Amino acid sequence: MPRKFDMLITAIAPAVWGSTYLVTTELLPAGYPITLALLRALPAGLILLLLCRRLPKGVWIGRIALLGALNFSIFWVLLFVAAYRLPGGVAATMGATQPLIVILLARLFMGSNIRIMAVLAGFAGLAGVALLVLAPITALDPLGVLAGLGGALSMAAGTVLSKKWQPDVPLLTFTAWQLTAGGLILLPIAVIIEPALPGLSMRNMAGLLYLGLIGAALTYAIWFRGVAKLPPNVVSTLGLFSPVTAALLGWGVLGQVLNTAQGLGMMLVLLGVWLSQKRPGKSL
Repeated sequence: MPRKFDMLITAIAPAVWGSTYLVTTELLPAGYPITLALLRALPAGLILLLLCRRLPKGVWIGRIALLGALNFSIFWVLLFVAAYRLPGGVAATMGATQPLIVILLARLFMGSNIRIMAVLAGFAGLAGVALLVLAPITALDPLGVLAGLGGALSMAAGTVLSKKWQPDVPLLTFTAWQLTAGGLILLPIAVIIEPALPGLSMRNMAGLLYLGLIGAALTYAIWFRGVAKLPPNVVSTLGLFSPVTAALLGWGVLGQVLNTAQGLGMMLVLLGVWLSQKRPGKSL
């Protein structure tokens, strides 16, 4: 029961993240991926840091910088690029490649066994991705696809290393460190590369508040809790709820058409989640 409860709580985070694609495309100004990623990470991180009142020391400074880059800086920039260049559901499903990447990285960084059941779960999710992505809804932008896959790789590496490196601090402190580090890394890049944001409307501000407070501070605290309590492949497979949520919101809010193949893809994604929580079984 505790493991199922941990999975249920952790699944809230990617389910909410699925809505960020809709928020990005509908509420935020287009063409500022780095600046928007910065505004999502840094304010949320600083708010949590003020509450926690503790900074990383020693070896943790470098580790937090790397985790902040992988989980936020690189991941979010590529996420925004994919969201701008692809339909929301397609952009979200790129992240469903994470479970297979996590299996390989967990083997490389942590020496974890490659379990047959975990591989089957990963391929079930990948099959669901293929059905959702290859459905004839629109032409796929190659740069958008590469950005989505690159973001999945960055997040997968961040998930594995967050599991490997567990500081002796409260969960909110660990989240605050990473969000702040990710935002600070993005700050000079945004200033140098991108033009200044235009005047933000109330609609834009609402989108940024949602992404920062709900889509970052709250959900990443939930996510890192799951990373600490569950195996990496199980956590990453729960991330498959994100594309399902995005596709359903695209259908329900934006009127995007879902065909039979895409429905089957969603079922395969859910099958992958179910397989990931089964007993590990044999190793390859």
